[in-house]
Amino acid sequence: MTQSPDAYATGRLTNADLAPVQDRSWAWKDFLFLWMSDVHSVAGYMTVGTLFMMGLPVSSVLIGLLVAIVAVQLLCNLIAVPSLKSGAPFPVIIRSVFGVYGAVVPALVRGIIAVGWYGIQTWLASNAVVLFVLRMMPSLADYSDVHHHGLMGLSLLGWLAFLLIWALQLAVFWRGMESIRHFIDWAGPAIYVMMVLLDGVLLWKTRGQISFSVLPHSALSVGQHLTGVLNVISLTIAFFSPIILNFGDFARYGISLSAVRRGNFWGLPINFMAFCALALTTVTLTQPVLGQILVDPVDTVTRLDSQTIMIVGILTFVLATIGINISANFVSAAFDFSNIAPASISWRGGGVIAAIGAIALTPWNLYARPDLIHLTLDILGLFIAPVTGILLADYYFVQRETLDVPALYSTDPSAVYWYRSGVNPTAIWALGLAVLVGLANVFLPALAVFQNFAWFTGFFSGFCFHLLLTRLRPVGRTADGQAS
Repeated sequence: MTQSPDAYATGRLTNADLAPVQDRSWAWKDFLFLWMSDVHSVAGYMTVGTLFMMGLPVSSVLIGLLVAIVAVQLLCNLIAVPSLKSGAPFPVIIRSVFGVYGAVVPALVRGIIAVGWYGIQTWLASNAVVLFVLRMMPSLADYSDVHHHGLMGLSLLGWLAFLLIWALQLAVFWRGMESIRHFIDWAGPAIYVMMVLLDGVLLWKTRGQISFSVLPHSALSVGQHLTGVLNVISLTIAFFSPIILNFGDFARYGISLSAVRRGNFWGLPINFMAFCALALTTVTLTQPVLGQILVDPVDTVTRLDSQTIMIVGILTFVLATIGINISANFVSAAFDFSNIAPASISWRGGGVIAAIGAIALTPWNLYARPDLIHLTLDILGLFIAPVTGILLADYYFVQRETLDVPALYSTDPSAVYWYRSGVNPTAIWALGLAVLVGLANVFLPALAVFQNFAWFTGFFSGFCFHLLLTRLRPVGRTADGQAS
C-alpha cells in the first residue's frame, strides 16, 4: 500500500520540506530555464573564458566543452531517477547508501561546498555592483581600496555590495520553491539578450571583424594536446559537479522523467554550447576593442563608452548570477543542513545557516585569479565526485533501481537502510578512500600532471571502491535492496 506524502512529514528523520513532494509542476521548460540560470552567470562566463586561455586551438576547446556537457547531461538524467520516483531530495536519497544517520556525512560535505559556491557567486555579483557604483560616483574610489577601508580582505564598498546581494538572494529564497522557479524562468534567458547585445556592440566597433588568433596558442605535442582537452572536460564537469549531485532536489518536482530529460537536453548541450559561442565571441572581441583580453564580462561592459550598456549589462549579470546562486547552491545547502536535524532545522533554517556560512568563508579569497579558479574547482570536485560515483554505483548496481521510500525515514533497526546503528561503514570507507586518492592527485608534486583530473579520479575511485567493498563485505541488505 502506498503511503500518503503527509505520512512522512513528521518524525525524527523528516520535516515538511524533506518529505516526498506532493505537488509536481515543473515541465521541461522549467528545467531548460534552470540550466539557463545555472550556466549564464559571471562565474560560468569566467570559467569558460579561462578555458579558451589555456593555449589550445579553439576547436579543441569546443570539442572538450561539448563532451563534458553531454557527460553532465547523462549524469543528471541518472541522478534524477530516484528523486523523481520517490519525491525525496538528495540528502534523503543518499540515506539509502550511507544509512539514515550516515547520510549526514555526504550531505554535510555537499552543504559546505554549496556554501562555498554560494559565497563565490554572491561576491562575483557584488563586484558588478561595485564597478557600477564607481563608474557613477568615482569619488567613492577610496572606499573600494581594501588597504584604506577594508576588513578581512574586502573593501568597505565591497562589503556593502556583498551584503546587498546577499540580502536580495535571501529574500527570494525565503518565498519558497515556486517563487524560485518563477525567478529563474526569466533570469536565465535575460542574459542571452544582454550577451547578444554586447557582442553586437563589439562587432560594430570592429566592423564585423573577428579573429581567434588573438587568443593564446601554444605549439603542443599530440600528448599535450590530448591532455589539454581532457583538462577542459574535467574542469567543466567539476564546475557543474555541485548541481549534478543534488539535481534530485529539482527533479523531484518534475511532472515526468521525459520532461526532465527533454529539459536537460535543451538546457545542457544546446543551451550551454550556445552560451560558449557567445562567451568566446565576447572574449575574443575584447582584444581589438579594449586593447586586452578580458574574461570578466562585468569588466568588459564597464569599459565600454556607453552608460546604457553598462547599466543594463551589470543589472542583467547580477540577476543571472543570483539565479544560479539560489538554484544551484542555496536550495541544496538548505536541504543538506535541514537533514542534519530535521526536527529542529527547517528548509528555511538551513538556508539561513548557509547564508551566514557564506560570509564566514570569505569567498573573495577563493576565486580571485585563474589559477585559483582551477584549484577551487579541483578541490570541490575531489569531494563531490566520490559521493556522485558512490550514489550511482549503489542505486544502479547494488540496489538495482529499487528504493524503499518508507525506510528512508525510518529509525527501525529492522528497516533496510538502518545498517549498523544507522550508518553504512562500507560507503563511509569508500568515500574516505576516494577523497584520499583525490587529495593525492591534487597536492602531491609527483602527480601534478593529473591535478585537473581530480573529478575523474574522485568519481571513478568512489564508484569502484563502493562496488568492491560492497562485494567483499555486504552490510545490511541484499543486492535487490531488501534487508538481509
